[in-house]
Amino acid sequence: MASLDSSSRHRLLAIVAADAVGYSRLMSIDDKSTVAALDEARKVFRQWIGANDGRVVDMAGDSVLAVFDTASGAVTAALAAQEQLERGQIGVAEDRRMRFRIGIHLGDVIEKSDGTVYGDGVNIASRLEGLAKPGGVAVSDMVHSAVRDRMRLRFEDAGEHSVKNIGRPVRSFVVEQEPSNEQAAVVTPQAGSALIRFADFELDTARFELRKAGKHVALEPQAFDLLVLLARNHHRTVTKEEIFTAIWSGRIVSDAALSSQIKAVRRALGDDGASQHIISTVHGRGFRFLAAVQDSPATEASADAPEGSGTPRAIARRPSVAVLPLSNLNRDPGEDYFADGITEDITTALSRHRWLMVVARNPAFAFRYSTDSISTIGKKLNADYLVTGSIRKAGTRFRITVQVVDSNSERSVWSERFDRNVTDIFEFQDDLSERVAARIEAELGLSEQRKAERRPRKNLGAWDYYQLGMAEFYKFTAESNSKCQDLMRRSIEIDPEFAGAHSRLAYAIVLSMVYFDATTDETLMNDALAAARRAIELDDQDANSYFTIGRVHLARCEYDLAIEALNNSVKLNPCSAVSYCGLGDSLAYEGRLDEAIQQFELAIELSPHDPFRWAFYSYRSLAHLFRGEFEAAASWARKAVQTPNAQYWARAHLVAALGHLGDSRQAASAIQDLLRTKPGFSVDFARERLFYIKRSEQLETYLDGLRKAGMA
Repeated sequence: MASLDSSSRHRLLAIVAADAVGYSRLMSIDDKSTVAALDEARKVFRQWIGANDGRVVDMAGDSVLAVFDTASGAVTAALAAQEQLERGQIGVAEDRRMRFRIGIHLGDVIEKSDGTVYGDGVNIASRLEGLAKPGGVAVSDMVHSAVRDRMRLRFEDAGEHSVKNIGRPVRSFVVEQEPSNEQAAVVTPQAGSALIRFADFELDTARFELRKAGKHVALEPQAFDLLVLLARNHHRTVTKEEIFTAIWSGRIVSDAALSSQIKAVRRALGDDGASQHIISTVHGRGFRFLAAVQDSPATEASADAPEGSGTPRAIARRPSVAVLPLSNLNRDPGEDYFADGITEDITTALSRHRWLMVVARNPAFAFRYSTDSISTIGKKLNADYLVTGSIRKAGTRFRITVQVVDSNSERSVWSERFDRNVTDIFEFQDDLSERVAARIEAELGLSEQRKAERRPRKNLGAWDYYQLGMAEFYKFTAESNSKCQDLMRRSIEIDPEFAGAHSRLAYAIVLSMVYFDATTDETLMNDALAAARRAIELDDQDANSYFTIGRVHLARCEYDLAIEALNNSVKLNPCSAVSYCGLGDSLAYEGRLDEAIQQFELAIELSPHDPFRWAFYSYRSLAHLFRGEFEAAASWARKAVQTPNAQYWARAHLVAALGHLGDSRQAASAIQDLLRTKPGFSVDFARERLFYIKRSEQLETYLDGLRKAGMA
């Protein structure tokens, strides 16, 4: 096999191959018109290829060959070009229309220094083009896996096909050219110039401002984004589906929410539903921007733009993570299966955390031997975080290292090494993947909270407010709990169908009564239950929603319902450490103390650096206290107290355990520490706040420990 010369290199690219349908026949009918139509088509292809960061490789004859760094860019460009080509031929006789077939593949190519590309990747794209319908797009299974969860498109599985010069069957998918797919060609609020002028208005997307005759016009963030979207796409009708995708990150919200934002935009522009001078309703379809639009670059860079951002956009989306194949460091390539199995299991386990978008296996595995940088791979996979690692084996000993890297900054978010003596490979894979997924989820949660806190407070979206609320939640103070509730309600206002925000609001309400100073009353309990139920209605596969409603049921002293919900949470996501902790807590109040302690052990093992780990230790301390194991209770309470952000109940548990141990000196010191954290804490206060403890003997054991310690 010949080696590559120094002017060539292997690259993983998305390849677009297009070819005109019946070009020879059209030339025989009217050669001049056909050549003119082909020239116009080439302009359309160049426009959309360039707009989506692609590169034209060749336009020989009636064909087009282009490459893209990302599969999503290739699909967006292809669908946009097909749509514009079809619109441009309205009024042309059917037998005179020039249509193209397009094939797209994501694969390895050889790229020469002059920009030409060749190899199996190009060949497969060309064969896929032949499988597409006239005016349609066919993609490979690699492309389908890369974009199916990121683009609101419909794919029709066309099965496997044997194609010329390719040794294996190629599975293809047809991207249906239906109205629901028009969103692929939409110019998003981020695209285009920073300044949009129409009538006597200016939209400054760098400063997130709407101005009329130079004066600022107030407009809520979501309404601002909607106005930018419509103005950017003034050349056509923008469908509701496109708006839901661009503004609500693909969540299909109610028509009432959309109508509310349209009214807000019209009000800011001095337009209304009756006159519709600027924004017209196209009944049954969507909305059309009527004013003439002029784009120009902003005169100054925005001081509010996030550092290092290529766009002036502050609103964040759910983070995406890709698990790259773990490297097999052993000499025997026959053991690659084990590294691949661990990689797939981690991918599957991470996907159970519903707030994360996890890249599918196939596109991630395409980078097994890639020499691209972390940031380049992240861009190609549209992944905010990349999981990498390696496996080394010596006999029955395994060493696995795993690292999570922020693909934008290329900074390590988390890394850990696992050493195991393995007798059962499958049991080891299950155990390791669950532990790794749990720890990654916790670390990414903290990373997203830090990003939200650094992000400018201007033009924030539902995800931003949610993460800011999570950051406040984990401070575990009365003030931060109140802020968390406010931020979650703000998130829900922007996106009423954001299940995570409803769920966290419910839990914050419960903790305000259990941990803090909110009155324990029926109204608050009902509010928490309603929010928790709404979260499950919106996403009944989210383990965290069942964890939350389990905690709500416990606070309502509905013990059987609490255990049922928490068991369901663990079943949906065996990697959820907080679910094991919540289940252990509920089991403890039923007197099932051995089972409870097992659940706490699982929570601690799964996520030893969890922001809630002080609670893992604290609740375990309580279980040992109920079991009369006061030394163990004191030991676990000390661990809880030493953990950052530990809530005052951990200190109270330590006082109760020391009281039973008869250690008056340490008990006095612990009481002072407790009263510094929670002035006014008393035995009566504890009795009132521990209303959810079911068994009277458990409550008396606790209160008796406080009294023995010297607590009034």
